[in-house]
Amino acid sequence: MPESAAEMYARVLAAAADGRLPTPSMSQWDVFPWEVVDGSLAPKALTAPGIEQPRIGEPGGAPCGACEGFAPESVVWEDEHWVLTTSQEPTGLPVVLILWTREHLDVGDFDDEHAAELGRIANRLVRIIEAMPGIGRVHVNRWGDGSSHSHVWFFARPAGFAQIKGSHAVDWDDILPPVPDDVRRADLHAIATKLANWGGTARV
Repeated sequence: MPESAAEMYARVLAAAADGRLPTPSMSQWDVFPWEVVDGSLAPKALTAPGIEQPRIGEPGGAPCGACEGFAPESVVWEDEHWVLTTSQEPTGLPVVLILWTREHLDVGDFDDEHAAELGRIANRLVRIIEAMPGIGRVHVNRWGDGSSHSHVWFFARPAGFAQIKGSHAVDWDDILPPVPDDVRRADLHAIATKLANWGGTARV
């Protein structure tokens, strides 16, 4: 069962007594759009356009790690066409999952069967996770600027925190201290077991 709002807040205060947590590593990313100028937060200057670099798995890009396979400890559930994974390290948000195709496809490459399967699995995951105590909403995201192998993210935000909403919930995943691993593993087991009711195999 996910932590209650009170348990989560106590964990944050244990990590930072004033509630102000360390700046996450994403602030150093090239694509991070903000910087401090004269003591105030300001957008970075936009650089001139250049040539699009090949993504992972594209010709000229790095080899596709998803096609090489996933670490067994990261696999939550799988079936003939799909693999559901999580990070090997605990996350800041209660649940963070990634749904991959087994075949090297991007979203625009799906046939009708794959597209329908994605919709069904995504709907089931949202339904399962949002029914868990302490979960406010599940955000479903697809970016695909890093890897050309289709992967869809599921970010479950905690209920009761007005700041952890919308697209910024993803930022908070990197800011919040990690969920206790025993809590996280139990939640992943519950999700995988319920998803396997429709087919596939739970792996946690």
